[in-house]
Amino acid sequence: MTDTAMSTTPLVEMKNIRVAFGGVHAVDNVSMDLYAGEVVAIVGGNGAGKTTLIRTLSGAHPADSGEIRIDGELVSISNPRDAKEFGVETIYQTLALAENQDAAANMFLGRELMTKWQTLDDSAMEDATRKVMARLNPKFQNFNVPVSSLSGGQRQSIAIAKSVYFNARIIIMDEPTAALGPLETVQVGELIERLKSEGIGIFLISHDIHDVFDLADRINVMHTGNLVGTVNKTDVSKDDVLAMIIMGKMPGETSQSDIEELHS
Repeated sequence: MTDTAMSTTPLVEMKNIRVAFGGVHAVDNVSMDLYAGEVVAIVGGNGAGKTTLIRTLSGAHPADSGEIRIDGELVSISNPRDAKEFGVETIYQTLALAENQDAAANMFLGRELMTKWQTLDDSAMEDATRKVMARLNPKFQNFNVPVSSLSGGQRQSIAIAKSVYFNARIIIMDEPTAALGPLETVQVGELIERLKSEGIGIFLISHDIHDVFDLADRINVMHTGNLVGTVNKTDVSKDDVLAMIIMGKMPGETSQSDIEELHS
């Protein structure tokens, strides 16, 4: 990400977000932001609050308090439809694709293009799918086969293309490389680079510290519902981030024995 991107208004600002379940604060006064053309990872152990936090942005679970700003403007996101209207799309680990349908049918699932005779405009949908795929994954050629026969990386391409076609500017990616082989993981990395080049901002949720260092620009670490801190990837080591995840300690707060404990 360039200095110019950093000097502009963030695409997203989440400020002082709180979410409680019963008496337990799953997310407690957490703030973070995301700029255009940037990948920001959100990491933490089970129960850290990362999924709950991002569900407030996707509209799946509104916050109890705090605020969300898009392009500097205060917005209300009460449901997934609201999120989509503000250009927020979520790509879940399951991808939510119709296995027996081809790429175009999945791209327009629930938002099909119709002819003037009110029949499905298959040629228009395939043409639009080919155009967006040419931007994101030029090697993709399997347009007329069920997605069940495609590789994990190709399926990710379809899910991402669908978001981009419908004007997503903020994409939440939940474990995008889970269960993918090394080659497919590289393909997803290339997709993410293309999204960044188009000015799309990405929140990346991942348990894989290697993925985080390969794909993210900044890293937000959560621990027991709190934000431990935000670090630039280039300023920290993997051990630094692991200490933040496991111990809730910022770089500089860990001792040599702490680091040794991480590897014991």
